[in-house]
Amino acid sequence: MADTRIEWAHKVWNPITGCSPVSEGCQNCYARRMANRLRGRCGYPKENPFKVTLHPERLDEPLKWRKPRKVFVCSMSDLFHPDVPFDYITQVFDVMCSWRWPNKEAERIGDESLLEDPGHTYMVLTKRPERVQDWLQWLFEYWPGDSPVNVNLSAEGHFGRHIWFGVTAENQQRADERIPILLQIPATVRFVSVEPMLGPVDLTNIIIGPNRLDWVICGSETGPNRREACIEWIGDLCDQCEHAGVPFFLKQMEVDGKIVKMPKLDGKVWDRMPEVE
Repeated sequence: MADTRIEWAHKVWNPITGCSPVSEGCQNCYARRMANRLRGRCGYPKENPFKVTLHPERLDEPLKWRKPRKVFVCSMSDLFHPDVPFDYITQVFDVMCSWRWPNKEAERIGDESLLEDPGHTYMVLTKRPERVQDWLQWLFEYWPGDSPVNVNLSAEGHFGRHIWFGVTAENQQRADERIPILLQIPATVRFVSVEPMLGPVDLTNIIIGPNRLDWVICGSETGPNRREACIEWIGDLCDQCEHAGVPFFLKQMEVDGKIVKMPKLDGKVWDRMPEVE
């Protein structure tokens, strides 16, 4: 567990680290740069620091938290990378779906009514939504029916209101490929991260209608060799969200040749997030 500078989260939780390129947005991956800096330390392999690595010793980290947090899950990986086994993905979800957390008093006297809901919100972001569908099919067939994730899916028809699910869509092609799959995933909050924004993205046909996105994040690419995101692309995406009533979050933008965090666009900061009851 670690604090994060990511503007839309309080903490990151990395029960998995490492990844591999899957589309254009991966070219200047911040996580790969960070893993190389941490080579041989903090669980990152010395020989290949960005190799997909499972960290089962980190699975219970959220069980120790007591204050509500917005948690970015697998900020240093993709939970649905093909090298992550389905049973491990399910263990991660079982932790997120276990809304009743251990409490010493409840355990001492055996009173489940004293178990606590810490009020965390988990945000899962993937570039591989098609593997989510494969995992769900496997889950229904092979995972015990009384596990927390299965209980939630059976009782509510979704993972839980505190689990938000998103895809990265760095350009129109990836938006057209990934968002329709996202909208079939049983999550109550579905979002898209247009970061790094590598071209104009038109979501008009997606964010209008009953089965639509709940949140849009946008951001220019950062770091060495960053590619430009035209302010016109960002402004147009913001307008689309405004017209459809979808919360828009502008994470960073290039201003006068410099990356500015939480910049103003049209005279105001765009930091809107979904409101979930």
